[in-house]
Amino acid sequence: MSTSERVPAEPRAPMSLSPSRASDFMQCPLLYRFRVIDRLPEKPSPAATRGTLVHAVLERLFDDPAAERTAPRAKAMVPGQWERLLESKPELGGLFAEDPDGERLAGWLDEAERLVERWFTLEDPTRLEPAERELFVETELDSGLRLRGVIDRIDVTPSGDVRIVDYKTGKAPRPEYRDGALFQMTFYALVVRRLKGVVPRRLQLVYLGSGEVLTYDPVEADLLRVERKLLALWEAIRLATETGDWRPRPTKLCGWCDHRAVCPEFGGTPPVYPLEIVSVRPPESDESGQGRMDPAPPAP
Repeated sequence: MSTSERVPAEPRAPMSLSPSRASDFMQCPLLYRFRVIDRLPEKPSPAATRGTLVHAVLERLFDDPAAERTAPRAKAMVPGQWERLLESKPELGGLFAEDPDGERLAGWLDEAERLVERWFTLEDPTRLEPAERELFVETELDSGLRLRGVIDRIDVTPSGDVRIVDYKTGKAPRPEYRDGALFQMTFYALVVRRLKGVVPRRLQLVYLGSGEVLTYDPVEADLLRVERKLLALWEAIRLATETGDWRPRPTKLCGWCDHRAVCPEFGGTPPVYPLEIVSVRPPESDESGQGRMDPAPPAP
């Protein structure tokens, strides 16, 4: 079955928040509904898939001894990781279905290799021994709201200081947009604070597209602010789920949205709202303690 023929998954009420889904709601409530409740299928994009590929290479590079973590070695891993990605997600082959000579694919892989190589100008992997890579984290706030996500890398110094690192294959945002970029990182800092009992010493965004590193040293007040923001977001999501009122919020990002055909801003009609009027409550935790920190499923 091709990507265009895939049917939506079974609808469901929101159960938790991740940084991506929180950002979706802030960007456009209707987009959040399409992704979380209707679970409409989306076509894979070359840019997002390249990001997945680069992340896989940077994660697996740390399986090698420190002395072998070189730029040539990392670049050489790109084709193999692409094959592994295709094995796990065959639909990604459709990205280059109309590329009989393989020129587009070759250029796409070359760009992935350049992004990987640029990372070596920003960090030295021979001097790093991450405590965690591609780590799934989950915690439940006192309110009952469950937060979850996957952290690219966690470094821990001998003194116990924690650094959260996230790789971005795009360009660093302009200064006026950096608060939005740091939202994801403070989200993770809040989760780590609850799980480990420490405020991360540093949050670090590594932008491979522009060769820049954005850092921020959070304090407890930052985490309290992001928690209040998340609670307000969840209340808005709860209300929209109960009423079925998911309003589109047009922005310049609409041009990249897969769901314009069913968006009223573009003359479309959304699917019939699939949920009864319900009260959205965070699920009862089936685990003791404040949450968990687990390795993410193995990278393809």
